[in-house]
Amino acid sequence: MQDIEPYFKWRDFYIAEEDSLSPFYNREYNEFAYDKHVYNYFIHPQWDDIGSETLYVKILFVDYEKQYCIIECIGEWNDAITNDMMLLKHEVLEPLIDEGITKIILLGENVLIFHGGGDDYYAELAEETESGFVAFVNFPDHVVAEFKMGQIHHYVFFYDQIDWRNRRPIQVLKEIEEKLF
Repeated sequence: MQDIEPYFKWRDFYIAEEDSLSPFYNREYNEFAYDKHVYNYFIHPQWDDIGSETLYVKILFVDYEKQYCIIECIGEWNDAITNDMMLLKHEVLEPLIDEGITKIILLGENVLIFHGGGDDYYAELAEETESGFVAFVNFPDHVVAEFKMGQIHHYVFFYDQIDWRNRRPIQVLKEIEEKLF
């Protein structure tokens, strides 16, 4: 897992630690030591800690004018024990929503498993972004099935097989909007 870096090819467009409106503004990273881990597996030091022991994120892109963000996730999404959605919502999504973000795209190719623990925070997030959407993109099939068993699909949209790495952020947004509307 330590070899899985957050996607870096959009850094010409956006860098979260340089955005004064980002929850990760002025964050510094240790490029020489692995200080984050999911269980006993170290992960790349560029991932951002949200207070969870098992889920990390990276804000890849934000456009305040077009009101959307794209966030990559890695690890285990555990709402049962560590309430990861609460942490993600409070630490990352709410500060962005407060700045006008209404379209949230979460990339989940590196999310290994989901443990449900209720849908309250998903319902709140859906209300707070009702003029936009929350899209879970490219999560593994077994993880999507686990989210659906927890009834999370009532609040978010699931998309798979979006080749987002070969596109610019606005193209990813447009593809999701075309599928949604």
